[in-house]
Amino acid sequence: MFLCFLQLLEFLPSLTPGRLPPTSEPAKKINTAGTSNADVPLADPGMYQLDITLRRGQSLAARDRGGTSDPYVKFKIGGKEVFRSKIIHKNLNPVWEEKACILVEHLREPLYVKVFDYDFGLQDDFMGSAFLDLTQLELNRPTDVTLTLKDPHYPDHYLGIILLSIILTPKEGEHRDVDLSENEVVGSYFSVKSFFWRTCGRPALPVLGFCRAEFQSTYSQNAQFQTQSLRLSDVHRKSQLWRGIVSITLIEGRDLKAMDSNGLSDPYVKFRLGHQKYKSKIMPKTLNPQWREQFDFHLYEERGGIIDITAWDKDAGKRDDFIGRCQVDLSALSREQTHKLELQLEEGEGHLVLLVTLTASATVSISDLSVNSLEDQKEREEILRRYSPLRIFHNLKDVGFLQVKVIRAEGLMVADVTGKSDPFCVVELNNDRLLTHTVYKNLNPEWNKIFTFNIKDIHSVLEVTVYDEDRDRSADFLGKVAIPLLSIQNGEQKAYVLKNKQLTGPTKGVIYLEIDVIFNAVKASLRTLIPKEQKYIEEENRLSKQLLLRNFNRMKRCVMVLVNAAYYINSCFDWDSPPRSLAAFVVVEDMLEDEEEEDDKDDKDSEKKGFINKIYAIQEVCISVQNILDEVASFGERIKNTFNWTVPFLSWLAIAALCVGTVILYFIPLRYIVLVWGINKFTKKLRSPYAIDNNELLDFLSRVPSDVQVVQYQELKPDPSHSPCKRKKNNLG
Repeated sequence: MFLCFLQLLEFLPSLTPGRLPPTSEPAKKINTAGTSNADVPLADPGMYQLDITLRRGQSLAARDRGGTSDPYVKFKIGGKEVFRSKIIHKNLNPVWEEKACILVEHLREPLYVKVFDYDFGLQDDFMGSAFLDLTQLELNRPTDVTLTLKDPHYPDHYLGIILLSIILTPKEGEHRDVDLSENEVVGSYFSVKSFFWRTCGRPALPVLGFCRAEFQSTYSQNAQFQTQSLRLSDVHRKSQLWRGIVSITLIEGRDLKAMDSNGLSDPYVKFRLGHQKYKSKIMPKTLNPQWREQFDFHLYEERGGIIDITAWDKDAGKRDDFIGRCQVDLSALSREQTHKLELQLEEGEGHLVLLVTLTASATVSISDLSVNSLEDQKEREEILRRYSPLRIFHNLKDVGFLQVKVIRAEGLMVADVTGKSDPFCVVELNNDRLLTHTVYKNLNPEWNKIFTFNIKDIHSVLEVTVYDEDRDRSADFLGKVAIPLLSIQNGEQKAYVLKNKQLTGPTKGVIYLEIDVIFNAVKASLRTLIPKEQKYIEEENRLSKQLLLRNFNRMKRCVMVLVNAAYYINSCFDWDSPPRSLAAFVVVEDMLEDEEEEDDKDDKDSEKKGFINKIYAIQEVCISVQNILDEVASFGERIKNTFNWTVPFLSWLAIAALCVGTVILYFIPLRYIVLVWGINKFTKKLRSPYAIDNNELLDFLSRVPSDVQVVQYQELKPDPSHSPCKRKKNNLG
């Protein structure tokens, strides 16, 4: 059950309503939302639980060119979104059968129901709205509700109906934070936290505010605020910790539906588990794609959850075509076991083949500064023993331990009209995200929290972002720092200057962090040679003139290096330096080989496009060129930075690999090495049919930062005026 627990924390009633006995009367039907019921006491200060089942829609409005819509439903109370349904594609009579549990402080605020048509990459179309007067509902009695959708601008238009089932029950006001079970706490927080990571990882939290007007004295205001702050901090601590890991490997698709005029498709797959999303790569021109992609989701519910899977056909310059959908019920899968699933696509054709594994949660925690694992001698010894050199082959995925102390920030930007901000902090390590509580109306907040993570890749980058919480819109960005784990100095409290979103320049404010990293160097080295974990919450690349020019200049520098190398080689043939030319002649005679290249040309699509589609197609091509320039330039820069000792750990690892290779070649003939390599390569698919293909050299280079990343990870020197001692001296003067 998903509970919006943050709404419970928004108000603390001072009285406890009596609990009414349950009733087994049949469901009452309400055709439309009418006027308020005078029999319901509006002044009752108790909490109410609203259990809503979104049944279905009938005769909804068509908003797409094909005469259909892709409808989804939003519930709002008091101007805040408390629920959003899944999207039903190409259906004017959708069936949702989704349940939501909402806690409301009083019944004066109506429940607003809004229906939208989902448009990929565009603004969603409005399909109608209705409201339900909660005072009309009877307590503890199931009620079937039929809502007629209307458009305020065109009140005479018929837009269809929405069918709901609702039960309204009172909740006791005293000790609600104690009575809630752990499952309820987790579900309640993440029913609202789904808005937090809705787009590109940017927070959009509803307000955790307080209605001070209802209190009769300043004393009660302050007491209420402090109580809620403590409870809110406790909820953040409990509800962010995941209970397990869902490891998913997308293997292949079979006999997918052809969506293009050439009888093929360009398929990709989207996964969603709660607020977590992942998008696979695009496989061009095939109905039997081979993805071989692996990623992890966090499992927050004890009983599992539902993974929504949708397959799409990529179309340049126009909306992507829907191929089909399917679901995976995690509650039906056993733990600590890999399951091979062949899923039939609904509303389409074909199958998807997946490997799904549910494992126990890794060590992750949130605590106050008073609870420090590394300061406890026994716990520290246990952590050091876990990552000692003697435990090299024990759980290779568990590379190390990270502890982050988020202490405070100073001199933050003003984000509110009051001249203050409501800052909170998000700590990210790859796809692991935790956050602090919000400190209201403060430009110098103190969080004093400790976060611990398991390290799966020592080359990961710790990202700490500060946001300003806003009531009815996305949180405002205040600043960000990116810290490579290998650059951290253990146990040192440092002031990090906050940067802009692109991490290219400073913004206002500093944040004080103390970080400790403990890891096994051998495990870290072995993990360097496997594919890097991809972030599943990332902004899609957009066309940017500045970015395109920067990538072109980077590419130009790499090409000039090759041109200079070519001039150097050409000088060897001119015998400007006889010893150098003689040495080059001997090398070329031994290593010269003939190579043939074949260029495959794809047939061009002769389909005629409109002017708008051509504009979109040109934009897609420019983005592709921009990304290719970035990849090629980054590849050259990573090779350079390997030899420049930008990351000493990786440079030493490369030297060690070359030394080992030299020793092997000295004792073992090259033909035997090539024979073993060939046997391994050709039998890999037989030994492990679902193994993910990878290139160890490219995986190694992916860990080396490019020149752009070197600038992003570079620490800026803090302004001396941010020092507390300096400010005190200035104030005394």
